[in-house]
This record gives sequence, C-alpha cells and structure tokens, in this order.
Amino acid sequence: MINKHPLLRSLAIYREMPWRFSLTAALFVAVNLGLIWQQWLIGHALNDVNAGRAVVRLDDGGFDASLAWHWLWLIVGVALARGVVQYAAGVLALVLSQELLTRLRERILAQVQGLHLGYHWQHGMGEMITRTTRDADKVRDALINFWRQVLDTPLVVLAAVGLLSWYHPLLGLVPLLLTLVGLSIFVLQTEHLVTLDRAVGAAYDRVNQDLSEGISGVRVIKSFALEQRRIDSFASQVTLFTGHARQALAYASSRIPLPQVVVALSHVWILVFGAHLVSQGQLNIGELVASLLIVTTLVFRIEGIGRVMQTFADARSSAERIWQLLDEQPAIRSATASLPATPLGLRLEQVTVKAAGAGRAILQGCDLTLQPGEIVALVGATGTGKSLLASLLPRLVDVSDGRVLLGSHASGWQDVRDLQLDPLRQRVHVVPQESFLFSDTLAANLRLGAPQASDAQLLEALRMAAASDVLERLPQGLDTPLGDKGVTLSGGQRQRLNLARALLAGPDILCLDDATSALDAISERQVLDNIRDLPHSHGRVTTLLVISSKLSTILLADRVLVLDGGQIADSGSHDELLQRNPHYRDLLGIEHG
Repeated sequence: MINKHPLLRSLAIYREMPWRFSLTAALFVAVNLGLIWQQWLIGHALNDVNAGRAVVRLDDGGFDASLAWHWLWLIVGVALARGVVQYAAGVLALVLSQELLTRLRERILAQVQGLHLGYHWQHGMGEMITRTTRDADKVRDALINFWRQVLDTPLVVLAAVGLLSWYHPLLGLVPLLLTLVGLSIFVLQTEHLVTLDRAVGAAYDRVNQDLSEGISGVRVIKSFALEQRRIDSFASQVTLFTGHARQALAYASSRIPLPQVVVALSHVWILVFGAHLVSQGQLNIGELVASLLIVTTLVFRIEGIGRVMQTFADARSSAERIWQLLDEQPAIRSATASLPATPLGLRLEQVTVKAAGAGRAILQGCDLTLQPGEIVALVGATGTGKSLLASLLPRLVDVSDGRVLLGSHASGWQDVRDLQLDPLRQRVHVVPQESFLFSDTLAANLRLGAPQASDAQLLEALRMAAASDVLERLPQGLDTPLGDKGVTLSGGQRQRLNLARALLAGPDILCLDDATSALDAISERQVLDNIRDLPHSHGRVTTLLVISSKLSTILLADRVLVLDGGQIADSGSHDELLQRNPHYRDLLGIEHG
C-alpha cells in the first residue's frame, strides 16, 4: 500500500523537538522580515538621494551628509544583523535536521530488529541497507532544504507581495499570480519525478543486494572462479541504476526552465507597469528600485525551488519506502505473562506451521514433550522442518495452529504467545548450525547473553565448549578482535564459540540445531561429554533438545524423536528405534544386522 504524505510524516518528527523547532522558525521569520525591511530602506534612501535630501550643501560651502550616513549605517546594521541571524538559523536548521535523521534511522533499526524472521526472508539485506542509508540521506537532504524552500520561501512571497501591494495593488497581484502558476507547474512535474525515483530506488536495492552477496559470498566466488561473472553481474546492475538515475535527471533538467520563465515574467511586469506608475506620479524612483529588488529576490527564491525540485521528489519517494518499512506490523509481539522460576520443560500440542505464502504445511499436527532436565535428540530427513521446530521455542516463528508450551507438570504449562519476549529468549536458546560472530572482541561476543559475566566464567564456558585451544591461539586472548563474522576462525572454531556463548547465558532450555556439525571427532567428544553433564551442573536444571544426524551426538540423548511428514513419527531410545524403525536406520546410514 502506498503511504499518504510520507515526507510530511517524516517532517512531523520535528514535533518531538518543539522548542528548537520554534526557535529555528522564528529566526527564519526574522531573516526574511529583515530582508524586506532592508530593501524598503534602500528604496527610501534612494528617494532622499534623488530629492537631494541625503547630502545638503550648506551656506558656508560645506556639505551636511548626516542623512546619508544615517541611511548607510542603518542599512549596514540591518544587513549585519541579518547575516548573524541567518547564520544562526542555518546552523540550527542543520543540527535539527541531523537530529531528525538520527531519530529516523534509530526507528528503522528498531523496526528491522523487531520484525519477524518471515519479513527478513522475503526482503533482502540490500533493501534494508538502502532504506537506512540512501533513502534516509535523501530525506535528510529534503529536511535541510525544508527550512529555505518550505518555510523560508512562503515568507518571502508573502512579504514581497505585501510590500509590492502597498506600493500599488497590481504591482503585487501579477507577481503573485505568476508565482502560483510557476509553483503549480513544479508540483505537476514532481509527480512524475517521484515515479522515476521509485525505479531508481528499486535499482539501487538490487545494486546493494548484489554487492552484499558479493562480499559475504567471497569464498564461494573464489572457489568456483566466479570473480569475473560477479563483476559483470554487478556492472549490469550499476548500469541499470545509472540509466534510471540519468532518466530522472534528464527529465528534471528539461522541465525546470519552464516554470522559471513564467516566474521571471514578474521582472518584466514590474519594469513596465512600474515605469508607467512613475510617469503618472503614482510611484517614485526609490520605490521602483525597491520593487525591482524585491521581485528579484522573489524570482531567485522561486528558481531555487526548481533547483531542489528533484531533491524533494527523491525524498518523497525515499520517505515512502522508509514508511513502508516502519508501517510493517511485527507478526510477533510480546505479551505480559512471566515464566516461573522453576526448571522448564517443553510441550508441542498439535503444532502446525505453514510456509510463508505457499500454504503448504511444513509441520502438521506435531506433538512432543520434554520434561525438565531431559536430553532428547531429534532426527529427520533434510527439509522436514527440524530447524523450523527449533525456531518455535524462543518464538522466532509462530505456529499456524496448535500450541507451544513451556513449564512442567508441577508449575503448569504456559503458551509462549502469552509470555514476555525478552525473558523468554533469555531462558530459551537455540544454537544454529550457521555460526555468527560479531566483529568485536572474543569477550564481547561471549558476553552477549551474559553482560556481567567475569573472565573466569568466560574461561569456564570455553572449557565446556571445548574451545580453550581457540583462546590459546588468539594473540590478545579474550580481547582479540574476531573480524567480520569471525572470518579469521575455522567453521569448527566458530561453532564452539557460539556454543560457549549459549552455555555462558545459562538457559533453562537449550536447543542445539546441528551445532556440532563442523567439529572434529575429538572436539565433538569433549563437547558431548560436557553437554551430557550439563542438565544438572552448577545447581541448575537444563533441558536439552539436540537436532543432529550424527550417531555420536544422538547417543548422548535419553530419548530420540523421529520427525517425518511434519509429525513425530516415532519415539524411543536409540536401541529401540534401531530395532524397529527402518526409516531411522536409513537416516543414520546403519545396516540392520
């Protein structure tokens, strides 16, 4: 849905800064009143000069120039005062616009973080980056011009037309009509510019997406020698973007002169009709000169609108795209209920989850129960929804039907949709197969879930995740920066650090979604032995759900669940399933003896 008045909605953020906005507006009013007053003074000074009153010859042969000096110092004083006020107004306008831009970007980031995973799956990273950078910058450019072109210009028009009308009604009426015609042409042309800039913005999205994929996937690109193909692909996207931008620029450049010519006719009218009034004795020379100065200011200001017409058109399109993002309603919202402080178990009751937009059920009528402190393994073929099931636990995804419950028989069961999100996600963690580390120090990455953890606790978490050797190889220890996404580490090292981060947070329910897939046999054995002791270590009870297809991982479980056809098709110990379930044997690649 297209937003109504998106640029005005962006400008409405100024309401959050009422005093600074009012002060800036008052300064701009003062600047424009000073300009008109200055031009009025020049006209009166010229009248005194023309009438011979500015400099008078005295009887003794000297000259009395006191009136001339009076006009000179008055005009210079007004000009200097205007300069100071204009400087202050300009600085405040820039500061205020930057503050608005900061608030807008903060809202974009908060919205991006708050939107559900389904939205992120449907919209690429390039689109998010474009809205936060290019689109926000376009809006900022309009905000900077807002004061001059939206607030300043109407004041100039009103003051100029008012003073001209004071000299003679027709002197003000005709320039006013010509100005309104010129502005109308500008507005009509802007509509088409907005359409052109939408195409420019969409092309820029694709450029950003292609660039981010080229950087993130550099290893794959190099592995398959795809460098030239990626360069060609990126060049084609840039060419497409450039073509759209050139088309928008060409349209603006070819259309701006017409309304400027219309407004510039005010000069002709003032000169012709003003000369007529002078000849009739209804206007003096000083007032004619003042009128020409006033209309010159008016013409230049309206022409300035033409120069920033594309800026406003771009900003309107960009603001529209920003508010499309900000108006998106998060599908997952925090509720009010709290979890009990007692150990947590997990229950799924007839859970159904459908693929976004497709309507096909990935999980259908799925039931399972994990008691507090239990270790359960979940196995299933690729694409059966194991990771989707894991995403249900911290409520990264919501069910289409059924319920996901946390609690126990003793404390009762609560639907995750009734719970506060932050406490829920602090007590339920999922460690995915794809490891992600921020470009910060090792200590900062580990403390994400436990900001107050001591160095001793960090070392213990690394030991539990069999990652002590990773620490030993880092030159600055815990203070070593890991680089973008931990690029300096191997896949197995990143997995162990992600596991250490989750263990340090001390969740009540921990789900490992193939979180040891990149580990060598020795590291995996160490991790599994530590995990086997985890449920009752350090005085807490931890419930473990382990998603894996590796026999070594499955063997640590008390129970094994088989996911097939979107349902829990079988449940039992490893030995029991090995004996009775051929599908389970196929999943593990074990021949039935």
